[in-house]
Amino acid sequence: MTTPPTPPPGCPAHGLGPDGVRRLYGPEAEADPTGLYEKLRAEHGTVAPVLLQGDLPAWLVLGHRENLDVARTPSRFSRDSRRWSALRTGQVPADHPLTPVTAWQPVCNFVDGADHERLRNAVTESLARFDRRGIRRYVTRFAGQLIDEFAGAGQADLVSRFAEHLPMLVMTQLVGMPESYGPRLVDAARDMIKGTETAVASNEYVMTALRELVAKRRAQSGHDLATWLIEHRSQLSDEEIVQHLRLVLIAAFETTSNLIANTLKMVLTDRRFRASLSGGHMTLPDALEQVLWDEPPLTTILGRWATGDTTLGGRDIKSGDLLLLGLAAGNVDPEIRPDLTTPVHGNRSHLAFSGGPHECPGQDVGRAIADTGIDTLLNRLPDIRLAVGAEDLRYVSSLMSRHLVELPVAFTPRPAGGGKASGAGTVLPAQRRSEPMPAAAAPARSAAPAPAGDRPQRGFFARLFGGH
Repeated sequence: MTTPPTPPPGCPAHGLGPDGVRRLYGPEAEADPTGLYEKLRAEHGTVAPVLLQGDLPAWLVLGHRENLDVARTPSRFSRDSRRWSALRTGQVPADHPLTPVTAWQPVCNFVDGADHERLRNAVTESLARFDRRGIRRYVTRFAGQLIDEFAGAGQADLVSRFAEHLPMLVMTQLVGMPESYGPRLVDAARDMIKGTETAVASNEYVMTALRELVAKRRAQSGHDLATWLIEHRSQLSDEEIVQHLRLVLIAAFETTSNLIANTLKMVLTDRRFRASLSGGHMTLPDALEQVLWDEPPLTTILGRWATGDTTLGGRDIKSGDLLLLGLAAGNVDPEIRPDLTTPVHGNRSHLAFSGGPHECPGQDVGRAIADTGIDTLLNRLPDIRLAVGAEDLRYVSSLMSRHLVELPVAFTPRPAGGGKASGAGTVLPAQRRSEPMPAAAAPARSAAPAPAGDRPQRGFFARLFGGH
């Protein structure tokens, strides 16, 4: 089957496009992405033709084996978006919704071969230098601080008060930001990713802070990711270091926040998990792996581009065609999971972190943040329970992810500073309280909307991760 043709402009945005090809955008796709994946699997098998915004043709990879095939063979399926035939033929204008996501950049996740090896090695080897116990101390400390803020109230929304804050608090410290930067930097980074009206100003604030961090670490090294990227034998330029620090922050925020929220939801709503955790039959890492199978933080990854004419899952893929890795769909491929009710304890062959040379380099850090953060929460608030019916929980879906909007819980009010879990008094090597705030002022929440010319940049985070 050949790539479906691009329809004329003005075609109605319903679930089916020209020739009956299903759209991966619009109300139907956002309301039930899982149902859409299964319709596509029933109609087309392991690789399905789909339409993206503007009815651009693409292929969604639904099979587990096919996803790994694409991820592991960059010689056939490249990360270099400049190969995209629709881009070369002028079908992807500068203001297209996918442009901010697919526009080529000189960072590790947009290059292959020697360039990828140089940049990727710098990131992975620098991340590998972190002491896992040190990371967990950070997580315990910040998780305790967050819990202290709502422990006395007896109720909280764990998405906005916990899951969305914890990863960024930890990661800003790991990259080398001194604690004196405080919540302002965290708020700016979260605002940037969510794609609010002040996202452009927030992005500039974060970039300025990272550039100043790199300049300081050039003069005085630390025990952090910025220093290790500077010192790496790959000899990254300052701008390459800044861009990769920003990339790490963005990826860690979105994926780990979703992992924390989804795991907490499952612990609170699924009797099998709640009973197993309290009875000691299932560890929290087991629960995390189950969630990574059933509700991966990213549902799809965009994208790969065919380096030449080839076949995949019985489909004829043309050179320059765009493919999306269907992580969520591949995880429930009936070829590998004929019974979705069977637990997958200890099985890490899921696609949640992709695979191949572009597999997520920070997955162990993400697991450590989620595992330790949730464990701290459950120890501090042992009688925590869902405050609404499970059927009342709402999600927001986009092309690449599915977000839990809120997770309201209730518990017995407890005083702040709940013992060891708060981590009070812990001082870690990367903290440098004497360092000043960056020169750029953090944007105020009341800042005016970004000028129209800046909005494609603002839309990057909203369209990439589904922020609203």
